[in-house]
Amino acid sequence: MLILNAAEVQRSLPMPQAVSAMKEAFAALHSGRAIVPPRGHLESAAQSGITLVMPARVDDLLIGDVVSASGKSRAALTVKVVSVFTRNPERGVRRINAAVLVLDPETGVPIAMLEGATLTAIRTAAASGAATDLLARPDAHQLAILGAGVEARTHIRAICAVRPIEAVRVYSPTRSNVEQLIDELSRDETVSATITAADSPAEAVRNADVVCTVTTSTTPVFSDDDLASRVHINAVGSFKPHVVEIPAETVCRARVFVDSREAAWDEAGDLIQPLEAGLITKDHVLAELGELIEQASRGELVSGESGVTLFKSVGVAVQDSVAAAVALQNAKLLSLGQTVDW
Repeated sequence: MLILNAAEVQRSLPMPQAVSAMKEAFAALHSGRAIVPPRGHLESAAQSGITLVMPARVDDLLIGDVVSASGKSRAALTVKVVSVFTRNPERGVRRINAAVLVLDPETGVPIAMLEGATLTAIRTAAASGAATDLLARPDAHQLAILGAGVEARTHIRAICAVRPIEAVRVYSPTRSNVEQLIDELSRDETVSATITAADSPAEAVRNADVVCTVTTSTTPVFSDDDLASRVHINAVGSFKPHVVEIPAETVCRARVFVDSREAAWDEAGDLIQPLEAGLITKDHVLAELGELIEQASRGELVSGESGVTLFKSVGVAVQDSVAAAVALQNAKLLSLGQTVDW
């Protein structure tokens, strides 16, 4: 079995390839080439935590060769276990921990284990990058990031990979986290934009062409009045019905797109709460990302030339399968990882 640690996953899944991988993942989901059962939820109430079990199989992959018992396969079979324990930082432990088990799609034999928190951060941001590439204005050059954790970093890389971003404004209630992010990304050769700290959410989002919310907040993190008239929003922080990041006013006036309708209506509080309040209907979601990718292939692209577009993501296991396939392919080319007997 091949083991890839966090640094090796980072090296084997560069953001431009990850964005392409997510387009393939969502296209597979939309076309019926992916089997994605509902993810299992295991609450750890005393620890303020939850563990999610996320299996998926993808067939007829267009990218990412998975080594199987019979050679190279165009399928991927994975199970991710990810834990989100909100009190972990108080213990000096990461809030999100995960592992992705890759199985031989022909035999079911385990063939690899990837450090999953890094993979999750990259594939989540890459999905936002794919949505931004499809929905944001081509000349979008100002980016607002609300949140300063791992996802903030990967989202900056993802959006800069698909748009000519010149300025990034980051807001977090903890200013030291923003300063640490700026210091870290100033040494990142993939990010050429100027990154500055915003003193408030309003300052961050005002005049922004793209806004990414990557927080743990349970209430809206900006005011609808502060948004530019033309803006694309990626909302990825909330994945529980009682948690929201986006104001209901924004949801109501935005053209809304999701990673998965089924998953969104089960878990996306940003959409569920306006629905339950009678402010929107389920028809307010215009399309899944896979549908947009299919439309783009036919030249029928929905752009952000006017108004507000919103991509709401809760995460789907098909993303992990395709990301892992690409990572393993690159790891082999780069001779990364440690092989252990199983």
